[in-house]
Amino acid sequence: MRLVRHPVLCNYYVTYRCNARCSFCDIWEKPSPYIQLADVEQNLRDLRELGVQVIDFTGGEPLLHQQIDTFLALAHQMGFITTLTTNGLLYPKWAERLRGKVDMLHFSLDAADKNLHDQGRGVACFDFVQESIRIAKSLGERPDILFTVFSGNIDQVERVYHEIALPNNLMLLLNPAFSYNTVETGTPLTPTDLDYLSAFGKRRNVYLNEAFMQLRRDGGNHISDPVCKAASTTLVISPENELILPCYHLGEQKFKITRNLKQLYRSEEIRQLVALEGRLPACEGCTINCYMQPSFAVELNSYFWKALPSTIKYNWQKGTWKRLLKQVV
Repeated sequence: MRLVRHPVLCNYYVTYRCNARCSFCDIWEKPSPYIQLADVEQNLRDLRELGVQVIDFTGGEPLLHQQIDTFLALAHQMGFITTLTTNGLLYPKWAERLRGKVDMLHFSLDAADKNLHDQGRGVACFDFVQESIRIAKSLGERPDILFTVFSGNIDQVERVYHEIALPNNLMLLLNPAFSYNTVETGTPLTPTDLDYLSAFGKRRNVYLNEAFMQLRRDGGNHISDPVCKAASTTLVISPENELILPCYHLGEQKFKITRNLKQLYRSEEIRQLVALEGRLPACEGCTINCYMQPSFAVELNSYFWKALPSTIKYNWQKGTWKRLLKQVV
């Protein structure tokens, strides 16, 4: 049973450029412009009318955009929940200007071992994450540690939790790695790995969406009975001011936004593409977390109930439920 029939999330790519070279990502390889303020202002108004609640300003590295603080402030003032994930290299420079504008601030950190983390990210950013944590806390911010879990670093989860997350009273977000297109993430997580993460997710200050684990045990999305609702729950906007469908990672079709995102999204052509969500050949077996997260939240099924405890846990500890409540009332 569908509970919510409007999009709830916008993945807004401010640029594809990045100052890291992560081995598990190909975004940084793309040439890219930067989004324009006039487009952001118009698109945010349309996103509000479409029912979107959360704006994720993403990339690439979003802090490479010289107006990122302006975008965040505008979205925050309009009542959106704002999220931003950074590798930490530029956060010390931006910290003061971002203060109070990011509801969910994530610092990417994949190991407690400096060399292992920096090797995976392709640049020396471990020390910058540590410094970013210190600065953010001094400003009264409540960042999270976003840990992308592979078979090669799963043994680091315990150390990151005890050496970094708990001492700083930060939430540790466990993000199981996924493969897409030609991007490989190494040996897949085993059933034993999934069981380990499921148990770890029950600890204090740890977020793990258990529906992610169940989806993997079930073999991912199945086009015969899709759980993915990417196109109807998530709007993806490119740095070229295009609407990408059905999702960024497939990027089957792109539509130029000409000052009216709301009208474009409600057009018959888009509606026909939305109807194919989760049903395209490339959707078989998909486990891309950033699209499954909202998918689990809009339809009453077993994944909804699996996802609910961790969703409540995170929003309660972060206090973001207060801003979500304001959107409802």
